[in-house]
Amino acid sequence: MKKIGFSGTLDPITNGHMWVINEARSLADEVVVFLSENPAKKPKFTAEERKSIIALSCAEQGWDNVSVVIVRGDYTARAAKKQGVHCLIRGIRTTADFDYENLIQQTNVDVLQGAKTVFVMPPRDLGSVSSSFVKALEGPIGWNWIMKKFVPGPGYHAWVLSWLRKEWETLWDYVHRDATAIAHADDWFAKLTGPSCYGGAARYYHNLDHLVHGLCEIRVWAANTRPDPADVDIIKQAFWFHDAEYGFGGESALSNEEASAQLWMGSHLGQEMGDAAELIRATDHFQGASITHRLKDVLLSVDLAILGQDDEVYQNYARAIRQEYIHLPDDEYRKQRSGALAHLCRKAQAGQLFGNDYFAEQYNERAIDNMQREMARL
Repeated sequence: MKKIGFSGTLDPITNGHMWVINEARSLADEVVVFLSENPAKKPKFTAEERKSIIALSCAEQGWDNVSVVIVRGDYTARAAKKQGVHCLIRGIRTTADFDYENLIQQTNVDVLQGAKTVFVMPPRDLGSVSSSFVKALEGPIGWNWIMKKFVPGPGYHAWVLSWLRKEWETLWDYVHRDATAIAHADDWFAKLTGPSCYGGAARYYHNLDHLVHGLCEIRVWAANTRPDPADVDIIKQAFWFHDAEYGFGGESALSNEEASAQLWMGSHLGQEMGDAAELIRATDHFQGASITHRLKDVLLSVDLAILGQDDEVYQNYARAIRQEYIHLPDDEYRKQRSGALAHLCRKAQAGQLFGNDYFAEQYNERAIDNMQREMARL
């Protein structure tokens, strides 16, 4: 077969969709993805954005025989035939899927004189993966780590950036700011999420995932403890910038925290900058009690909450930390990492790891267990 088509809204494209596309590649020389533009579905991404995500996802797999066509104002089966595609492929996960897709197939052929359909069944581990399933994951703490398992890298990256943008716009109240202030904030969002900060290729842990996880922790903490909203904003401001600069220390006169605080002060995003700057400086774990701030315990607890996550998330975190220190030989890394974990574990056992009671209750016991198991593996 020369050409075969695959259609859908693909908002977002999932690993299930990618499996079907790969099956299509085994059946034909060329695969055309027909991307439906259906405003009634209110997609998260525009058709052009989805087209780019699909193309990047296929390129990541090395698939050079997949193209994407946006279908506007036409039935997909009819648009496919106009493109010289006489056969479509669809994934069938359940009997309900088959009943629905069979009806569409009959309509395509009998009413529209469009392309016929070939049905394939995905493997068991992808049987429940759909765009609606992936969308429903967003929200609770750790949602990003779970979503990452079900979508290709470019789709995940686009989703996380979209989520972070909403958080950023809410923090700076885009609705009530003038165009100049919004443009300035946009520039800083691009910088923080770009390659020089959290979006950097060498950021294996202190990256966009770290931002998402911490902001979720702050949101859930605030929902459960009802602090002053102004304090919540200060914590968010500090968290956005606290690891923005990474790689200082050593022979540098600046620590990562001081460099990040100075970056924040230079952003001129808010009117009262000093409070958040001092909070950023207070996240320096090596300073101990020498830097004080009324919100220090909360932000440090947010930063350390990763230690108390479930096993899969913790394992991802541990591997990412090793990657960030890939320059260290294994023996040296094991020595330094074991020492750091032993220090943190002793603090947790003494009830001093999480200075905030809410986080201590949520994560202390699990953090001890996670760190002890990692030390045993080291």
